[in-house]
Amino acid sequence: MERISVFDIFKIGIGPSSSHTMGPWRAAQRFVRELQEAGEFDGVQALRIELYGSLAKTGKGHGTDLAVLLGLDGHDPVTMPVDQVDASIQRIYQNQSINLGGKKEVPFDPEEDLVFLFDQTLPYHANGLIFQAFLANGAGVRQTYYSVGGGFVVKEGEENMASDVILPFPIDRGEDLSQWCRTGDKAISEVVFHNELTWRPADKIRTDLLAIWDVMKHCIYKGSHTDGVLPGGLNVTRRAHGLSVRLLNGCTYNNVDEWIECIRSGPHHFQHILKWVSCFALAVNEENAAFGRVVTAPTNGAAGVIPAVLMYCVCFCEKFGDDDIVKFMLTAGELGSMFKKGATISAAMGGCQAEIGVSSAMAAAALTECMGGSAEQAMMAAEIAMEHHLGMTCDPIGGLVQVPCIERNTMGAIKAITAAQIALESDPSKAKVSLDAVIKTMKETAEDMNHKYKETADGGLALQFTVGLVEC
Repeated sequence: MERISVFDIFKIGIGPSSSHTMGPWRAAQRFVRELQEAGEFDGVQALRIELYGSLAKTGKGHGTDLAVLLGLDGHDPVTMPVDQVDASIQRIYQNQSINLGGKKEVPFDPEEDLVFLFDQTLPYHANGLIFQAFLANGAGVRQTYYSVGGGFVVKEGEENMASDVILPFPIDRGEDLSQWCRTGDKAISEVVFHNELTWRPADKIRTDLLAIWDVMKHCIYKGSHTDGVLPGGLNVTRRAHGLSVRLLNGCTYNNVDEWIECIRSGPHHFQHILKWVSCFALAVNEENAAFGRVVTAPTNGAAGVIPAVLMYCVCFCEKFGDDDIVKFMLTAGELGSMFKKGATISAAMGGCQAEIGVSSAMAAAALTECMGGSAEQAMMAAEIAMEHHLGMTCDPIGGLVQVPCIERNTMGAIKAITAAQIALESDPSKAKVSLDAVIKTMKETAEDMNHKYKETADGGLALQFTVGLVEC
């Protein structure tokens, strides 16, 4: 199977969707890079992009068209300032051209040259898109890409994701992970750390994971300090800011670290903590919906679960420092890769169980280990969390990552904490369902699920909301 690094699961980017925004953005960048490598870049005279399946059906709400334009225009989702997104898109529309790769102006009319094919789906995956470049010599270049979830992109013909990377502890299934932990008397995070050394030196693993946490932390802070209505037309009101103000009860601060100290110094009773966890998750996904800077975990639509559970640990667990954050991220990342390999992390293929369900399982396992649980208890926690997300549909209203997506992150975070607590008080040897069994079940459930519940906005809440509007 493919070998996936923790840093493949946790990717810094711009919202609102890893599969519908970040993936198409990366596909556009890859197309430009391949034109350059083939020596065809200078001859490009015109472009055409076609969006298929779920990318077409919910592309406007997810900003798929904007992501493609920005990727072609030479911008990177990791480094592009989020406050420059609107201006860059306006320039493309006003000039009727794209600065291809940031180097060459090419005529481009987004209304004509970026096509949404709502009734067509490409064979390999629901999230397909085709790029075409027309050259000065009369020739053309055509490439097909698939955004397969979590910001991962596959080019047509590369569907076999098997890797030639050799890891000291190869992991494809839960049983593999369990075996390595047992034979080496290691925690999950220790096994994963040794695998990560294949790609990065030890100090960089730690530094880069803490940098990812820093993005998560500042995303929570920004979302908790931004009021107003989310873009997209649903007029969804932000709630994290008001919740944070009420919970702080007048505590003053000047930055994110002082804000955290205010939270720590406040009440620690159940209801108060529950509200803060919800606030953390709401804050991230409100930022995600507003095209803010987020981290896929393992997707953008589920980006709030892991930061919320991590911030819960930082604020309400004793002596939870940088070492614990690194341990948490390593464990969570490995669980995410197992679900990707054994099932899917694409809502367009598996419904919301593939996003919120997977993120909740990741967070549950990581929290269990950080709270002193064994590797078997951590995997049990992941199984419990996923078991109670099985069958969850993806039915975004208006194709926007807002309703029900934002609130679902609060539920995923709370379920993760609950699953960890249950696992910590349980004997995994007596569990009736294994992690591998629940991953297999999730895959089969995804295959059985009606396509209209897989990020199409053609069923579920999306359909009921449309009917309601018509009746009004």
